[in-house]
Amino acid sequence: MLSLTDMRGTNPTVSELRATLPRGGTDIDSVIPTVQPIVEAVKKDGVAAAQEYGQRFDGVVPESIRVPREVITDAVNSLDATVREALEHAIERVRRVHAAIKPSDNVISVTEGGVVTEKFIPVGRVGLYVPGGQAVYPSSVIMNVVPAQEAGVGSLVVASPPQKEYGGWPHPTILAACGLLGVDEVWSVGGAQAIALMAYGDEQADDPLVPVDMVTGPGNIFVTAAKRLCRSVVGIDAEAGPTEIAIIADSTADPVHVAYDLISQAEHDPMAASVLITDSAPFAQQVDEEVEKRYSITRNTDRVAQALQGKQSGIILVDDIPAAIRVADAYAPEHLEIQTHNAREDAAQIRNAGAIFVGPFSPVPLGDYAAGSNHVLPTSGSARYSSGLSTHTFVKSVHVIEYDEAALKGTADTIVALSNAEQLPAHGEAVRARFEDLTAGNK
Repeated sequence: MLSLTDMRGTNPTVSELRATLPRGGTDIDSVIPTVQPIVEAVKKDGVAAAQEYGQRFDGVVPESIRVPREVITDAVNSLDATVREALEHAIERVRRVHAAIKPSDNVISVTEGGVVTEKFIPVGRVGLYVPGGQAVYPSSVIMNVVPAQEAGVGSLVVASPPQKEYGGWPHPTILAACGLLGVDEVWSVGGAQAIALMAYGDEQADDPLVPVDMVTGPGNIFVTAAKRLCRSVVGIDAEAGPTEIAIIADSTADPVHVAYDLISQAEHDPMAASVLITDSAPFAQQVDEEVEKRYSITRNTDRVAQALQGKQSGIILVDDIPAAIRVADAYAPEHLEIQTHNAREDAAQIRNAGAIFVGPFSPVPLGDYAAGSNHVLPTSGSARYSSGLSTHTFVKSVHVIEYDEAALKGTADTIVALSNAEQLPAHGEAVRARFEDLTAGNK
């Protein structure tokens, strides 16, 4: 069922690997002409434009963009007890991890009387996008809101598409997750118009909507294009593409486990990527047979089949596990599972992955929901240079410099020499003026 690429006996360069490995990708530029008028209209007309596009794309206009608090409260009260317990369990674990990794200020004494402090300041106001569409994502509420809260962000708004079957409000499970997290500002707006409305706000509306400083959260290609168009106005986390899983496995792995892990990510989207990298041809055949046997019994069969048979998915045969690691680093997957005899040691060799799942009992769905890690991760190879969402996303690093007179005087000659070398002498004069009389006669 999965296409096979046999790389045994070869020693490809990084460029050759990037050109050869399965990769679907999305052409964001192709939808910019469609999305740009939406962003411009919302920038100009705010809520009115957002609701007009909501009617066109979602088939419904909510009573208000801002979801009333009582609607959020009702969603919490109506939540299935088992789902509520699961959400609370996930929230607790994600909060525990993200509270622990919040960066702390660093005070560096550079010289006697000269101190540089690296200070971490939370972003003031953040817009968190939670998609609708083919699935319901309360887990994405958790993954966006918790690190923002733990970073100390003072003002949060969650935006999620209106649902016709729920009276024009976002899905009640989304609202319930917001309620459990203490988020009381939720906007019923989706797609590109949601990103633009968060970026520009509408402070002239009857119920003023304050713009945000940063937008995070996954979405479809139109949402991603809107984030690109708005990134000169607000910060963004990333331009997310379809989800990806790569699995490095040898003959000691369980082919049934690996097959289910590949299927699990394929059910997200027809463009989702599922890739197995292995040094065992018999194991590759076993996994392919198990995928063929089992994918049709899952709920989202058609979607899974499209994803697994797409050009973005497949099996890569390599000579050995070191070669598999080189392939994985070139691919730089969003999710990387290591199911090998020496999984921990092999995982330590990986440089490029959004998140690494080590051993047979650390499947990607664990990270999707309840490991405590974040599931908003870099895609499309961007794990080579970027990180997943965390408390680090929501803070700014600011250097605070404080030197006394003696400390500045001790480095004045360095500053003057470098400013003269750069032909910017006024920089040096700004320092010398504190210690010398720079009248014309003294220059």
